Order: sequence, then C-alpha cells, then structure tokens
Amino acid sequence: MSAFAALKQRLTDTCAQLELRENESMSRHTSFHIGGPVRLMALPVTQEQAVQAVLAAKQMGVEPFFLGNGSNLLVPDAGVERFVIKTSGLRECCVDGTHIVAQSGITLARLAVFAREQGLTGLEFAHGIPGTLGGAVTMNAGAYGGEMAQVVRGVTCLYADGTVREEREFGFGYRRSAFSDGKRMILAARMELAAGDPAAIAARMEQLAAQRKEKQPLEYPSAGSMFKRPEGYFVAALIDQCGLKGLRVGDAQVSEKHAGFVVNRGGATCADVLSLVEQIRTIVLEKTGVALEMEVKQLH
Repeated sequence: MSAFAALKQRLTDTCAQLELRENESMSRHTSFHIGGPVRLMALPVTQEQAVQAVLAAKQMGVEPFFLGNGSNLLVPDAGVERFVIKTSGLRECCVDGTHIVAQSGITLARLAVFAREQGLTGLEFAHGIPGTLGGAVTMNAGAYGGEMAQVVRGVTCLYADGTVREEREFGFGYRRSAFSDGKRMILAARMELAAGDPAAIAARMEQLAAQRKEKQPLEYPSAGSMFKRPEGYFVAALIDQCGLKGLRVGDAQVSEKHAGFVVNRGGATCADVLSLVEQIRTIVLEKTGVALEMEVKQLH
C-alpha cells in the first residue's frame, strides 16, 4: 500500500467527516485555472479536522501542502504527487473591540466586508486581493499602500505534531513572512484595526475597486502580479518599455492592460506560462539589466 493510500485509509478511519478527494485537478483550485491532479486533497471545515489531517500526514511520512485560494500558485500540467490540505472551509470570524479574529480560509474580500460592517478601518486595501487570510499572512499580501504586516497581531499555527500555538514573531518582509516555508498550517489570525465610519470605509473600498477594474486585467484568469517589484523599479514599466505587452506563448499572454500580469486567454498550460516568463526575464535582463524574480509560487 502506498503512503497516500495508507494516509487516505487512516483519515477515513479516524476522521470520517473529513472530505477527501483523490486525483483532484488543481485547475479547479487556482485562480490561473491551470494545473494537473494532486494525489490526495483534504478539505477540513473545522480545526479538529485540520489537526487530524496534519497528524495523519506526519504519521504516514507525507509532507502536506497548505492551500488557500490558489491565487498565487502555478501547478504543473502533469500534476504532482502531493497531499494538499485546502483551508477554505475554515472561515469563521468574530470581533473583540477593535480586534478581529478570523480563521485562515476566509477570503480577504469577506474579511474586509466584515470589518466594514463592524465599523472598523484598516483592511480596505485587502478587499480586492483574491486570496484567503492564511495565504495573505504567509506572503504579507498588500496593495495600494497597505499590507498585512500593518494589522496582524497574532497568528495561530498548527504544527506537524498536532500542537497549536499562537505566534508573535511574524518575520514580515516584502511578500514573505516567517510562515513562507510552509512548515506550519495557519489556522487563524488576530488583527488590530481602528474605529471608523462605515460609509467612509465603503467609499474607500469602492474607490480601490474602481482603480483595480481600470488598471488590472480582471476579465482573464491570472495569478496577480507575476514578478516581485525590484527595488527602485516598477515591473510593468520595465516589461512595457521592452515592448513585451501582448507577448504570447500559447494561451499565456502578457496582459495588454497591465504588463505586470500574465493572463490565461483560455487554454494556457503551465508550460506556456513558464516559457513566457523565461522570455520576459531574459529580454528584460538583456535590455535593462534588471533581473526579475517570480512572485507566483510553483507547486512541486
């Protein structure tokens, strides 16, 4: 019996309510709509189910991959032999004064709306980021002058041995954190906001949404910004000045609207995207001397 078969059997025996999917296509779980199957996926809806999934993986010698909304992820066309724990079923949140405590699977859009409903300001920037709280904390997601480091005050993590701890050291940097190594599963985060006027908060969110719609290629699947911002430069401007807007490999294309995005025009494969990315990096380096680094993560 393979480790994955044994893992599935263990979880079926110990956590019968946990949803498991075998050979699940990752194209259904990434914003790029790209990716072949993973060997086994667990979809916990309670913290206890998440604990059981992580414990069973350790017992079977299988390293889990923690998946949020898949909004910053590229998966190989052939798939990967991995055990994926998808956290999007963990989405409870509550308010305590000016603090919000939310589980990792809640979307940033829903979290920002919840904050607005409570009259709390500080998450407006996050409303249009198409990810979950867990993923946002992991990569210190940000937009329009805001980032998660500004509001996060506590992170509850699940370790491989089943212990749950609240972390106070976050290691936040540009699109990274102490959690970026994927060794711990983020269960929840506590955020400190400030009292604000719901109408003003809503107006700010609408303003940012209008800017995104105007500037970003929201009409096509993508993984957001393809490259990290090099110090002193703007990625889109570099790519644009190299004449690469609209450059295409198969159905992967440099967005004609925002050159920092690679979009899926319909049937793009992982191979298309990686080939296009390599062309962009090579040409930008040759013409500008700037080395671009991918911001989008790859699942191996």
